[in-house]
Amino acid sequence: MAVLTATGLTKRFGGLTAVKNVSFTARPGEILSIIGPNGAGKTTVFNLLTGFITPDAGSVSLDDGDLGGMSPERRCRVGLARTFQIVQPFRGLSVLDNVVMGAMLRARSIEMARDVARQVLSDLDMSALCDVSAGQLPIGDRKRLEMAKVLATGPRALLLDEVMGGLIPIEVKRMIGFIQRLKERGIAVVVIEHHMSAVMQLSDHILVLQNGEPIATGTPQEITHNPVVLSAYLGANFAVAGT
Repeated sequence: MAVLTATGLTKRFGGLTAVKNVSFTARPGEILSIIGPNGAGKTTVFNLLTGFITPDAGSVSLDDGDLGGMSPERRCRVGLARTFQIVQPFRGLSVLDNVVMGAMLRARSIEMARDVARQVLSDLDMSALCDVSAGQLPIGDRKRLEMAKVLATGPRALLLDEVMGGLIPIEVKRMIGFIQRLKERGIAVVVIEHHMSAVMQLSDHILVLQNGEPIATGTPQEITHNPVVLSAYLGANFAVAGT
């Protein structure tokens, strides 16, 4: 059963069609990656899913419930959360208090929110950073904090926008492990990522966009051997180097 479903999403900005007829399903415990060159419409799709912008056509549903007309805040409350490519923690607050802010969405008390936040930080190997000011964190830890904040909201479906951007290889490996663990929780995960090695390791399914339109969908193996995708994005040698 699908957790998150997009059907025929289309968005125009004046004479530019940024997204055209994008459809997919994200199922519990599966990872769907959306890839494509810069300007392909990936972030616009995330903004449509989360209600930051309104589609000109198409629909978004969570657990078969239509999200049309819901604000981003309401969509988060019903279980659809996202990270942002440019992370913006509450710099003057501690790491723990940043995550408490997310946990307060569902917690009935500040004490419960702190318990949730501590557990999430433990899951992300960040317990030692609880009392550190978020403004002092290096980029790798800020990326993990961004994930912790949204996980604390208790999502059914989670959208990850380039959470590996700017990370060194050991941090990428660690982030891959964290994301793989989300599958064990039954969370439906949708990933935008340019780190193709990570995408191929993580993904159950991949959707490829070009100029706002889907050009291919399939398993990592199918995508890395798709001549249209190789020509448009991955490059002719990727199938050899990446498989």
